[in-house]
Amino acid sequence: MNTVRNDIRADGTSALLFQGIEKSFFGVKVLKGISFPVPTAHTVGLVGENGAGKSTLMNILGGNLQPDAGSMKWGESTYRPQSPLAARKAKIAFVHQELNLFTNLSISENLFLTDFPTMGGLIRRAEIERRTRELLDEVGLPVSTDTLVEKLSAGERQLVEIAKALSIDPHLIILDEPTTSLTSRETEHLFGLMDRLRERGIAMIYISHALNDVLRVCDDIVVLRDGELVASGPRSEFTIEPMISQMVGREIDQLFPPRKRASQNLVPRGANSDLPSPHSESDQSLLTLAATSVLLDVRNVSQPGIVQNIDLQVHRGEVVGISGLMGSGRTELARILFGLDPVDQGTVTLDGERIDGLSPRERIARGLAFLTESRRDEGLCMEAAIADNITLTSASKRNRGPFGWLELSELRNDVNRIRQSVTLTATARDEQPVKTLSGGNQQKVVLAKWLLNEPKVFILDEPTRGIDVGAKYEVYTLINQLAERGAGVLMISSEIEELIGMCDRILVMSRGEIRDEIHCHEFDRERILKAALHEGHLSSSDSENGRSV
Repeated sequence: MNTVRNDIRADGTSALLFQGIEKSFFGVKVLKGISFPVPTAHTVGLVGENGAGKSTLMNILGGNLQPDAGSMKWGESTYRPQSPLAARKAKIAFVHQELNLFTNLSISENLFLTDFPTMGGLIRRAEIERRTRELLDEVGLPVSTDTLVEKLSAGERQLVEIAKALSIDPHLIILDEPTTSLTSRETEHLFGLMDRLRERGIAMIYISHALNDVLRVCDDIVVLRDGELVASGPRSEFTIEPMISQMVGREIDQLFPPRKRASQNLVPRGANSDLPSPHSESDQSLLTLAATSVLLDVRNVSQPGIVQNIDLQVHRGEVVGISGLMGSGRTELARILFGLDPVDQGTVTLDGERIDGLSPRERIARGLAFLTESRRDEGLCMEAAIADNITLTSASKRNRGPFGWLELSELRNDVNRIRQSVTLTATARDEQPVKTLSGGNQQKVVLAKWLLNEPKVFILDEPTRGIDVGAKYEVYTLINQLAERGAGVLMISSEIEELIGMCDRILVMSRGEIRDEIHCHEFDRERILKAALHEGHLSSSDSENGRSV
């Protein structure tokens, strides 16, 4: 079962054929003779851990890299693109996980930036408007064509990226984690669009760590591990658990590592002023511990139109999850707590000290860390070295003498120690640009950057977005270790199963408010979804204003 075959489908004409593709970086072979076809009018799922070679293979397909050995065929012709423009001319389109949009330009300008329709040397604006409208309707994005991309949400930008791929009338589309920023409704629309494209004869390569989605939308599946093709075949031959084992090369008995739950999860939110009467000496000890171990205390934080009346606490050794639909205010709350966005009222206290009037730099100095949902744009300096990224938040602590000299030997020792603690791949060199790492290893560099600063509270916004199941387990283990060492963790995630598997408590947000608080012994997926949709929790003000879900 799932053996490697030269032809996935004997009855399909191959639009694309990889033949023995090899590639090495810094003396390390990352692709080891990859061969498989992509038939016309089929969707091939390409899965594997971060670092398995998927991105390298797609960069070769897109003309960004040249293979060391092997070849590609496009139809009956040899295909060896020397640039992304060559791939575009061959009608191969990419929908990248890391969006390639100019946020200061409009949607229509982004769609036709390299190929404006002209007549007599003049841009045909009416044609651009008409074609952009058609593409936006096709991907299900009901906004004006002249809307600036910076005004769009992450999910809407993803849909623009998909429309951009369709603008060249492609014969092959590569979709790299296209649903990570989409709502459930947008995801369903995308899957319907993929079905229609396949019916039109378009071939697709679908790359995703959401294996249920891969099984749902793909005709055939190819599994890579450590640069090798380890399994391929029709979708009917694959199920989730064996696929995970093929990807990581070992059995994963548990998706989430075990951790002793924090005792504080027995105390309700905002309990400091409303503690129940203790019935025994042990009860009194528990309540005293809960009252004195608060690391992050948020009281009545509001920003009109963004969040309102937010009360929450994070205790030592506790992982508190925040769930909610896109637009519920989760990320906006995280940015407010870190000082990136303004707040109209309320207080934020860190380990007994008010920080709501402080800058992000001052909050970092007092022990707050913030891992953003966009590691590429906000979490890392992509062109800088791995070691430089790791020391971004803590180098100033190591200044010595009147001139602020850095003790480089001490810094190197610290970098080496923290690299080992986050299990960063051993093949990566300290001076290597962080952009050359896989997504999972990039996320480990972000975590290492904050760990070196030894913060008291971590705010983690989508800490496992876009990384594979093996790397997720390692990130989960790091989060557990943080809690066990006494740090507090506020974890935002779109994956309900992730929150249930990792958290002591889950706060559910909707329309900028916390609608429900659920303790670990009460975790229930349906209850979380109902709270996120605001079902059964309409306040009087909602009813009076006629708001509905």
